[in-house]
Amino acid sequence: MSAGKQLKLGFILHGVGRTWGDWRHPDAQPDASTNFAFYKRQAQVAEKGRFDFLFVADSVYITEKSSPHYLNRFEPLTILSALAGATSHIGLVGTLTVSYSEPYNVARQFASLDHISGGRAGWNVVTSWLEGSAANYSKPQHLAHDQRYRLAAEYLDVVQGLWDSWEDDALVHDKESGVFFDPKKLNTLDHKGEFFQVKGPLNIARSPQGQPVIFQAGASEDGKNFAAKHADAIFVGQDDLAEAQAYYADVKARAAGFGRDPEKVFILPGVAPVVGATEAEAEAKYQELANLVSIENALSMLGRPFNDHDFSQYDLDAPFPEVGADAYNSTQSAVLKIVAAAKADNLTLRQVAQRFATPRGNFVGTPEQIADKFQHWLEAKAADGFVFFEALPKQLDVFVETVVPILQDRGLLRREYEGETFRDNLGLEVPVNRFTARKAEKGAA
Repeated sequence: MSAGKQLKLGFILHGVGRTWGDWRHPDAQPDASTNFAFYKRQAQVAEKGRFDFLFVADSVYITEKSSPHYLNRFEPLTILSALAGATSHIGLVGTLTVSYSEPYNVARQFASLDHISGGRAGWNVVTSWLEGSAANYSKPQHLAHDQRYRLAAEYLDVVQGLWDSWEDDALVHDKESGVFFDPKKLNTLDHKGEFFQVKGPLNIARSPQGQPVIFQAGASEDGKNFAAKHADAIFVGQDDLAEAQAYYADVKARAAGFGRDPEKVFILPGVAPVVGATEAEAEAKYQELANLVSIENALSMLGRPFNDHDFSQYDLDAPFPEVGADAYNSTQSAVLKIVAAAKADNLTLRQVAQRFATPRGNFVGTPEQIADKFQHWLEAKAADGFVFFEALPKQLDVFVETVVPILQDRGLLRREYEGETFRDNLGLEVPVNRFTARKAEKGAA
């Protein structure tokens, strides 16, 4: 049994699946991405497995080449608000873009989810990477990569400032005297910056956890700096142990450089475990998944991070093609990783597309093998936990029934939730209200 740190686990609500072919599986529900009963059941299974949080990814732009899940799906905060009433402890993390929304509205939405859930909300802060998104929001063009991160830093500061509008004891509710609130403890933000001018205050108070937990998916240089400075948890895409260790060490060092406790910044790779009673059964299940994706869909999937670049125009069996500069104003880290792998392994376009469409990853095996790998990544300082994609229907159930008990027996996963709020269960402190702190500083001066 381990006496050290425990894993942080999240489950990504991805409806019909993360690839273009998952919905074709005989046991898949083709309407899963807009099926509340489906999500409710997954949420309750994840909570039974003592997962830390549910996670909803998002995109605000689609084309006919988009994956089935993104073509027809719930808006993140709507589904999470509904699931708040169907769960009691698990965190609720929603993705919302700073490039195509307003800070005041976002502050209200997440504060509302935080109250509805009793302090279990989290915000995955993204900048949006698909250039076509601009056309859905009356914008002439998509912001450049570095500009998006400057905007994100200011945006987050504004939202967190609005969340602090009400000091924790501002709402008096004294019926006898008729005093509903103490006006000295309701604060106006009066923000004026490069991108935003927001007066405030926000018309909803802080929740039991103070502020929602902040997630980010930083992988570029700008992204890693932003995540290390601002995020409580970082969702990453490493599937190679050495690569994950390097990222882990890098971002933890950056967090320390920003004056933060690196142990309070959780790095969580996305994984898609395929669990079988035997190695052969697990491998057969993975092949079942890989066989669902056609080469046409694999090319569409590959084009997505390259700003929907059309790879069907190239020879499938020629070396991976050079692409234009426009493809790099997207998810830079993903694009650079794919291009580097193609060059390093001298891959053809067909090989790159197939590898990208159904990545095998490191987590295909028996329950003991999966538990061993989770433990190894944790102890090798490659991860603080994982965000779980369901690779095949009911793999979450199999994981909870077979892998979770092993992790619990080893002391690597809680048996019961530690508290009532998301921050309680992650071991994070309630943030100090910035206005209360400023007044205390003035009083001490």
